[in-house]
This record gives sequence, structure tokens and C-alpha cells, in this order.
Amino acid sequence: MPFKIIVSAIILACLATTFSASAQHTTHYNLVKLFHNDKLETRPATQTHVLDSSKKQAISTMGVVWLKDVSFKDGAIDVDLRGKDVFLKSFLGIAFRAKDTAAYDVIYFRPFRFHSTDTPTRKWSVQYMAMPDFDYSRLRKEHPGVYENAVNPAPNATDWFHVTIVVNGEWITVYVNHSKTESLKVKSLNGTGTGKIGLWTSDLNGDFADLAIKNTP
Repeated sequence: MPFKIIVSAIILACLATTFSASAQHTTHYNLVKLFHNDKLETRPATQTHVLDSSKKQAISTMGVVWLKDVSFKDGAIDVDLRGKDVFLKSFLGIAFRAKDTAAYDVIYFRPFRFHSTDTPTRKWSVQYMAMPDFDYSRLRKEHPGVYENAVNPAPNATDWFHVTIVVNGEWITVYVNHSKTESLKVKSLNGTGTGKIGLWTSDLNGDFADLAIKNTP
């Protein structure tokens, strides 16, 4: 093969690699700095504060905290979460593609279900909802076993655990603690538009750290 052709092929390969990397740029968010710099919408969320623990860049909140000036459509969301082993009280996760504060997709976890000895309720560990029309109650009644599942591997209820939410068009896939086995895979019921992203909790405070967002075209 002529030398010029080889060089051209190498250049094209490098350009393709560069384009791919830039198209899937990952942004890491220091939640503590965002909180101190008023880059989090902490209302109507309550009790939002910097977490005093060995976990760096961690905050705790109850409600929904939206990131200001951050939008998301497709890509991957990575975050560390920690809930509580309190029955029917600890719910936490990530809301995304929000059209407003009432209409969004959300993936959330029930840590008190992670090690349930009852198989059916253990399969309620991770949940998808499409707010406001498709909450967990309606989805469980109309589509049992489709929009919630057990977590694999199952962390201890009070431990930090890592979550990766991959969003690709209408498909949403959830992985826990870097497992190659998905814990949940569902189709979005709210469409595929671009929207806000937020930290989501209910009933009790939840802890969040090491948020990273990879947007893809």
C-alpha cells in the first residue's frame, strides 16, 4: 500500500476517534460546590445540606433538587447514592428529561427492599416512573414486573452504591455497582425529549455524590 494512503488512513482514524470522544464528553459535577454556588434549585426540596462524612463532594436532601443550566437527552448518568434501611420510607434516585418540575422520567431505589427475604418484594428494589401520569402504583397494577426489578448485585441497605443510568432514545437501562448485568431495562413512557436533570428523594433524606453526566448527540 502506498505510503500516502497509509498516512491518510491513520489521520482519518485519529479524527474519528477524536470526534467520538468529543461527542461523548463526560462532565463531572462537584455537588458541594454547586450547592455553595447556588447552582442547585433546592426549593421545594428540604433539608439540603453538605454531608459531613468521609465521602467527598456529597450532599443530602429530601425532595427534588434540579441542577441549574444542565440539560440531558441521551447518554449516561453516573452517581453514588446512599439511602436508609427504613421500611417504606427511603426512596432515592435520579430524575431526568424533565419538561418541568412535575413532568419527568425517574429511576429510583428502595434500599429497604435490597435484601428482602420475600422474592416478589425484593423485585421492587429499583423502579422507573414517568411522572405525572405513570407513578409506581399504576405501573405495578397495569404492568406488573415490567417497570421495577431486584438489584444485581444487591448492596447493603445503608451502604453507598454506584448507579449508571444509560439513556438511548426510548430505552433506559440501569446498572448497579459497575455490574455488566442490568438491574432494569425499560422503555420511556414520557418520550425522548431534552430536559432538566435532578436528584430525587421522597419521605427521608437521601445522600448523593460523584455525579457525572455523559451527553451523546
